[in-house]
Amino acid sequence: MTAPATANAVEHVAAGEVLAFPAQEPARAARDSRPLRLITCGSVDDGKSTLIGRLLWDTKAVKEDQAATLQRDSNGKQNDLGLPDFALLLDGLQAEREQGITIDVAYRYFSTDKRSFIVADTPGHEQYTRNMATGASTADLAVLLVDARVGLLEQTRRHATIATLMGIKQFVLAVNKIDLTDYDRARFEEISHEFRELALSLGVRQVTAIPVSALKGENVVYDGRAAMPWYDGPTLIEVLELATTRSAQTVGFRLPVQRVSRPGESFRGYQGTVAGGSVKPGDSVVILPSGMVANVTKIVTFDLVRNAAVAGDAITLVLDRQVDVSRGDMIVAIDSQPLTGLSFDAQLVALQAEGIQPGKRYWLKSGSRRQRVQVQPASQLDLKTGKWNQAEQLPMNAIGKVHLSFDEQAIFDTYEQNRTTGAFILIDPDTNNTVAGGMITAKRSALGGIHTEDARVILSLPADLADQLMATELFANRREEAEIRRVSAGKAVEIIDDIDG
Repeated sequence: MTAPATANAVEHVAAGEVLAFPAQEPARAARDSRPLRLITCGSVDDGKSTLIGRLLWDTKAVKEDQAATLQRDSNGKQNDLGLPDFALLLDGLQAEREQGITIDVAYRYFSTDKRSFIVADTPGHEQYTRNMATGASTADLAVLLVDARVGLLEQTRRHATIATLMGIKQFVLAVNKIDLTDYDRARFEEISHEFRELALSLGVRQVTAIPVSALKGENVVYDGRAAMPWYDGPTLIEVLELATTRSAQTVGFRLPVQRVSRPGESFRGYQGTVAGGSVKPGDSVVILPSGMVANVTKIVTFDLVRNAAVAGDAITLVLDRQVDVSRGDMIVAIDSQPLTGLSFDAQLVALQAEGIQPGKRYWLKSGSRRQRVQVQPASQLDLKTGKWNQAEQLPMNAIGKVHLSFDEQAIFDTYEQNRTTGAFILIDPDTNNTVAGGMITAKRSALGGIHTEDARVILSLPADLADQLMATELFANRREEAEIRRVSAGKAVEIIDDIDG
């Protein structure tokens, strides 16, 4: 009785009491200020666009004029249920509609009573790998679709690998078109087991497998127990409502300076969007790359003075002393600083036909900072085998590991710790084209690590003391300069004796 009564109430309000809607909308908008970001990925024709279209349709995110246009554009393509072609809600380009495939990354917004979402529908074709990587770079969760009749394909493995490299740790395996296998439970469990093994090999442990029919809407927003009494798990929308967003709190305070504000002689503020951690008046901060120290006296936004700011807040920071700060600098917590140096390791995705040429100098842009950098490719990921092979250059769509060498001090966190301060793009100085998107993985020693003639110290420490030393931030920042061997106490004595001898 409850559901029909609710439906009748909604119809009654829609028909006559239009003023009832504005009373609910402001509360939803305020609550959904930071939605969950997700991507759908998988092989061609697995039903990604149809699945998102069904999500939009069943969560009432499709407006009346959109629904009318959808019915018109379907041109008689309605399925057996009399519903339109949901994929047309996503495929916005004429070329996509003509070919029946997704080319561009389509972003859509929808919400439920519990949460709001931004979803990216990414292409399945191999030649659009870079588009898929773009969609994954900002996502908190990946919905990987598999055709129940076909199972895991090479492109399925490719997209799972790319999503993992982009830092996604939450996966939903949507075994789609389960209705075309007569809701075969054994088939669903076989595919789920195979994918979990793949996920474990990629270091991902958070996987939820769901049998779905995007066309019929079973286990998408509404449960499919009538057709699949053997499945008692959550629907897709229930998993999304409970998923966690990627936090920027794994590092201390970060404020990439976008602008220095001086409306008058008595005020100087440093403006930007907080990229990690939090800050409050009285906190001590460091300005990088200069290394100057100051204290926060005030946090100002467009309409008020704040007593604190967290990641995502656009603020103006006022300090207690005159310091030299300019656009591109970063203001950070004094007790949790990012990596600084001239050499870094990174992974990147080549986005242009010319690829990445060895030794070529590019512009690197990260946040508001732009620097000249030399890029040296080191290896390329073989997406068929999952192995890294040595490479001297990276063609378009390639995922590679590179060495970055800067002319002046660079400032980064690793991408694993902070997506904002660990990500960058490469710009070709000749064409101004964005040729790659990348992620910082580690700092390299500007002196070439241990293979130099600078003085070295060999320590023989108890294992527990060594573990404590290696857990410190100071050691972590220079980890690449150290070489560690775990040996017995007797062997350590022999080694040191040999050196003395």
